[in-house]
Amino acid sequence: QVQLVESGGGLVQAGGSLRLSCAASGTTFSSYAMGWFRQAPGKEREFVAAIAWRSDITYYANSVKGRFTISRDNAKNTVYLQMNSLKPEDTAVYFCAAARFGRTVLASLNEYDYWGRGTQVTVSS
Repeated sequence: QVQLVESGGGLVQAGGSLRLSCAASGTTFSSYAMGWFRQAPGKEREFVAAIAWRSDITYYANSVKGRFTISRDNAKNTVYLQMNSLKPEDTAVYFCAAARFGRTVLASLNEYDYWGRGTQVTVSS
């Protein structure tokens, strides 16, 4: 069983930055593809960013491209989401997800096998 625990959320003003972390346990983390998703109140959960088992393979939603950066540290079993130039529309609960098929980036919720409980990000205008 894989456990994912997100941290780093909080309240920030528009234009500010936050770094989310997702610590994984119970698996060979380095072989998994990882992703970040978010869900705003009253909206469906949506894809934000993904990274394959190789750190040089990443993929972003158009809405965050150029502002967010996903990375991973396999030695620490942790994936990160650096969020810069935050906007009020980035406000959501952010979820970390892991997929056993790790050789590519995955953008669909159904492709992930494990999920964290989420961390709240609130961006004030």
